[in-house]
Amino acid sequence: MSKYRKLGRNSSQRKAMLRNQVTALIYNGKIVTTEARAKEVRKIAEGLIAMAVKEKDNFEEVTIKAKVPRKDKDGKRVKEVVDGKRVTIFDEVDKTIKKDKPSRLHARRQMLKVLYPVTYVPKEAAGKKRNTKEVDLVAKLFDEIAPKYVSRNGGYTRIVKIGQRKGDGALEVLLELV
Repeated sequence: MSKYRKLGRNSSQRKAMLRNQVTALIYNGKIVTTEARAKEVRKIAEGLIAMAVKEKDNFEEVTIKAKVPRKDKDGKRVKEVVDGKRVTIFDEVDKTIKKDKPSRLHARRQMLKVLYPVTYVPKEAAGKKRNTKEVDLVAKLFDEIAPKYVSRNGGYTRIVKIGQRKGDGALEVLLELV
C-alpha cells in the first residue's frame, strides 16, 4: 500500500496538480475539488501553514539607506542634463526592511518550492500587461494566515462535502482555510 494517493496520474502531473491546487487554496482561501485530491492538498497546505506559524516572528527589522528616484507631480522621474546626457536625480531615503533569520529564510525557500508564482490582474485594466502585479504568497502566509492560527495546534483546513459531480459522479468537496 502506498503512502499517498496516485490520483490516476504520473508523478510529474500529480505534483504539478497538487502544487497548483495548494497555490489556489492559499491565494483564494477555498477551492472545490474531489475528495481524494482535497485530502492530498490538505496534507501539503497544513505543512506550509504550520511552517509559517512556527517561523512567523523569526525576523529582525533593519534600517537601510536606499536611493529613490525623485518624481514630479505627475509621478514621472525628474531628469537633469549632466555632460550632455539626461540623468535621473536620486534621493537617499531611510527604509526599514524585514531581514529573515536563517531558519525563516529556509522555511521561505521550502514554501517557494511548493507554491507557484501568482499574477494579479486588476479588472479595470484587464488585457494590459504592465498593470499586472506579482502576488507574494509566502508573505501572505507569514503576515496574514499565520497570525490567525498561532493559538491553533493543526487542523487549519476544513473539508465540506458538496455532493456528486454531474459528469462522472465523483464526490466533490469544498476545501477551505478554517
